[in-house]
Amino acid sequence: MDSITQALLGASVQGAMLGRWQGRKALAYGAVLGTLPDLDVVIDYGDAVANMTYHRGFSHSLFVLSLLAVLLTWLIRRFRPDERYTGTRLFLSIWLVLITHVLLDAFTSYGTQLLWPLTTPPIAWSSVFIIDPLYSVPLLIAVLAGLLFGLSGRRARWPAYALAISTCYLGFTLAGKQMAEHRVQATMASQGIQAEQMFSTPTPFNSLLWRVILVDGEHYYETLVSWWDAAPPSLVRLPRNAQLAAELNGSEQHERLKWFTGNVLRYDVDGDQLLVTDLRLGMTGFHPFRFPLAERSAEGWQLIAQPERLPANRGDMSRLVSLWQRIWQQEPALPLAAWAAELNGSR
Repeated sequence: MDSITQALLGASVQGAMLGRWQGRKALAYGAVLGTLPDLDVVIDYGDAVANMTYHRGFSHSLFVLSLLAVLLTWLIRRFRPDERYTGTRLFLSIWLVLITHVLLDAFTSYGTQLLWPLTTPPIAWSSVFIIDPLYSVPLLIAVLAGLLFGLSGRRARWPAYALAISTCYLGFTLAGKQMAEHRVQATMASQGIQAEQMFSTPTPFNSLLWRVILVDGEHYYETLVSWWDAAPPSLVRLPRNAQLAAELNGSEQHERLKWFTGNVLRYDVDGDQLLVTDLRLGMTGFHPFRFPLAERSAEGWQLIAQPERLPANRGDMSRLVSLWQRIWQQEPALPLAAWAAELNGSR
């Protein structure tokens, strides 16, 4: 999730737990602590693929953060004791600020390694876009109100109310995900499609319109599903070029990407480079994580030892308007095939 939302979440949690004693300081302490797990972005793991796939690793581990909460509690009780609340309440506050950060991240599509150092695949419940105002606004209102009016008396409950509203909203997003997948599964059954896997994710900045990907060997299908759709989803068949993956045998970065993304990948040749795209993130035709993993020479494809991530532009802002209109109207269908074709030869 974006850093502002994580700071608001941390502030709300600590405000709910310790606001009646710490006052406005609880909001500041929680905001700082709530962004702590994301400091791993300053670490250079050696190449762009490693930087992507090791992010949300050890710093987002439930095990590591639980130990960190114990350590911080001991340090605070040792050097800055406050007898107005117990050490148990302090520990729970710190622990919840840290743990809610990584659990919220797991609701996005990126992938969060909650069980590090176990080598299980990253967890991506993928029901919330990385920036979702409907989740963040209740927290923002509670934090601003706490800063303006303090957290004494009944006002100390405001952060808890905001957390309850935002948590209920997460439940709504999970319901939307189930709705979208159920409708696509019905269409698959009617058309006799047996995909290798399904990946669903909300479209940018909302949880009302869903993008569903079906991986099927050399091809993949994409479709959009809204709560207001009356007709079955229209599955658009797109080239995945999976045969190119054979040229990446021996590439540690390729294996790492397959593990991290669940193999929801697309392959393209752009000039003399073989590009691998993470289809989960972004939107059709605009995917921020694209990597050249091999270059063509006279001897054939040669693996790139330290690949760089291709620059990502901001995309076409007018498409956000089209997506907003698609929430309410199923027709005319959006040109997903044309948007996806822009990946060919584009950077």
